[in-house]
Amino acid sequence: MSTEAANMRIEVAGENALIVYFGEKTDPRVSAQVQQAVTILESELDGKLIDMVPSYASLLVIYDQLMTDHIEVRRCIRKVLGQRHNSDNHEGNLVILPAYYSRESGPDLDALAQRADLSIDEVIKLHSEMEYRVYAIGFAPGFAYLGEVDERIAAPRLSTPRMKVPRGAIAIADRQTAVYPAVSPGGWNLIGLCPTRMFDPKASPTMPVQVGDRIKFNPISRDEFFAQGGELGEIK
Repeated sequence: MSTEAANMRIEVAGENALIVYFGEKTDPRVSAQVQQAVTILESELDGKLIDMVPSYASLLVIYDQLMTDHIEVRRCIRKVLGQRHNSDNHEGNLVILPAYYSRESGPDLDALAQRADLSIDEVIKLHSEMEYRVYAIGFAPGFAYLGEVDERIAAPRLSTPRMKVPRGAIAIADRQTAVYPAVSPGGWNLIGLCPTRMFDPKASPTMPVQVGDRIKFNPISRDEFFAQGGELGEIK
């Protein structure tokens, strides 16, 4: 058994679900292992699966009790985890997201820059030059937790969350960044807007990113933002 597999554990998460823990912290290698396990288990268990929910360092496996049981699923998981895989070969897709950074589109950009003792241009440069990993998708469909931002622009959540954050808002909370997929309440620091729809139930696939993908933000102008279907939206 590989060292990685020895550090993993499997626990019961319901009458027809098991959860696999790959590690205790957010780490690109662990994220790659989670995504790799998703791919292999989809093939191994085929029609016996109902769903799989990957997260930062864990994977929830939900199976059809009419097709299999926890003994077979656990055996299959152990078989997968017992194999030594090179996670470096599972880097995920590189997805480029357009980003309109400005005071107009990012109402917290000024405050974040002042807090970091940087100019707005420096904040934009630091945010857009980094390559992020999709560690998890949650909170809302299409809400991808991306990490990690440069520590110089890391910022705590707002003390008072907003009642309304527009779709496409690019935000930072601690060392995570994300794009709000829909209008919702939120307490993250808003620094820009992305015109790309992060969740579209009518599209296939419904989301442009998945756990394990790599993300880069490409700064665009105001005109380009609107040309690509962007909307400013209302912030409350």
